[in-house]
Amino acid sequence: MRAAVYRGGRNLIPEDLPIPAILAGELLVRVRACGVCGTDLKKIEYGLVAPPRVFGHETAGEIVQIGEGVTDWAVGDRVALNHHVPCERSDCFYCVRGEYAQCPLYKKTGATAGFEPAGGGFAQYVRVLDWCAIRGTVRIPDEIGFDEAVFIEPLNTCLTGIRHAGVRLQDTVLVIGQGPIGLLFTMLAHNAGAAVVATDLSAQRRSEALKRGACAVFDPAKAGALKELRNQIGALTAGRGADAAIVTVPNTKLVSEVFLAVRPAGKVLLFAQTRLNDPVEVDAGEICLQEKALIGSYSSDITLQDEAAELIFSRKIDVRGLVTHRFTLDSISEAIDFAKTPRENSLKILVTP
Repeated sequence: MRAAVYRGGRNLIPEDLPIPAILAGELLVRVRACGVCGTDLKKIEYGLVAPPRVFGHETAGEIVQIGEGVTDWAVGDRVALNHHVPCERSDCFYCVRGEYAQCPLYKKTGATAGFEPAGGGFAQYVRVLDWCAIRGTVRIPDEIGFDEAVFIEPLNTCLTGIRHAGVRLQDTVLVIGQGPIGLLFTMLAHNAGAAVVATDLSAQRRSEALKRGACAVFDPAKAGALKELRNQIGALTAGRGADAAIVTVPNTKLVSEVFLAVRPAGKVLLFAQTRLNDPVEVDAGEICLQEKALIGSYSSDITLQDEAAELIFSRKIDVRGLVTHRFTLDSISEAIDFAKTPRENSLKILVTP
């Protein structure tokens, strides 16, 4: 099969690999679409994991082989994959507290196209290990395309963030960045009944945010934008400030400015700061005296998997139109470049093996 292999040096190389062999309880899936995620980009850019690897974890495709003992799935089933699933054991410190992303089993990736498991969606076939085959695989209805199904995993991560931020009816929420993830947050907050104020450097992305539920958008590069933004949020909140702000861009330097737009006892959620040694400077008095909270959210929540899937399948969160570019495995370098350096007309980038 063809696969895009990370060999270090910020490069993915199209190669021929053996189709993975599966064991009892596992699945072999023919990949039809896989989204390019920002965490993949960071692992490549900063060398966060050792090569060789096959990345790609926003995966949808068809089951072509089932392992011994598998009863819930059949060859030909259309599925979306979740590569991280916690143990949910009663003796797991993190699972009993609902802190699933810190569970030791969760941290083990349950899908591979070869080498150390790393998602494997940037390949023609992916092996789904038993614990993810049982609890991390979602059946795709016939009327839903693979392009839509790849959003189930990233939508779950955003839905988890929305819950961590406590977004609710009549809140005002500031979403920093309107790339694919930022737009998912905008749609989820709007769906929860919040007024959404969105920012992005791209006029096209600001326009997309308005179409998808934002009530106001701002260009952060515009002169006086921060003051105008705070005034707009103040007008929506009787001068209090936003109830929550969600930072979906990796520029950590923005956090201190975002704090100024949040009301006392409001929350600032970091979502794009997914590597260590990325310090942030904030006014400690805002945290203590004004009781503003700086929190983070990382990855998905197994208890929200069905809800995330239903939001996609019902199109209450309508992701149609978010995919703007598709690339083959042999064009993987171009796919990564488009995702890393967005064009004015680009949003979600898919690899279609």
